[in-house]
Amino acid sequence: MSEKVIEVTAAQFDSEVLDATVPVVVDFWAPWCGPCRVVAPEVEKLAERADGAVKFVKVNIDENRDVAMKFNVMSIPTIAKFERGSVVAQAVGAKGADALSKELGLGV
Repeated sequence: MSEKVIEVTAAQFDSEVLDATVPVVVDFWAPWCGPCRVVAPEVEKLAERADGAVKFVKVNIDENRDVAMKFNVMSIPTIAKFERGSVVAQAVGAKGADALSKELGLGV
């Protein structure tokens, strides 16, 4: 994981995601999830391309079940885009950076 994508816990979620002043992309994942490991480098690519215009974080659903449940994460990987505290777009499953950018409306 690069410095462009940070790991957040349930305790940090509100301040890092919901209260953020820029759009935030959240990668809901788990260590045992093969597709999550496939999509992680694609999320890294998006973070590089966004260059700070969008914040990127990862939430381990095994360690932060309450956050996953609050946002109805039913399968992983789920990549969700938050703006002003609400989910405005999401993509489910392992996809490439270009597909994720399009599906989430990132423009990067």
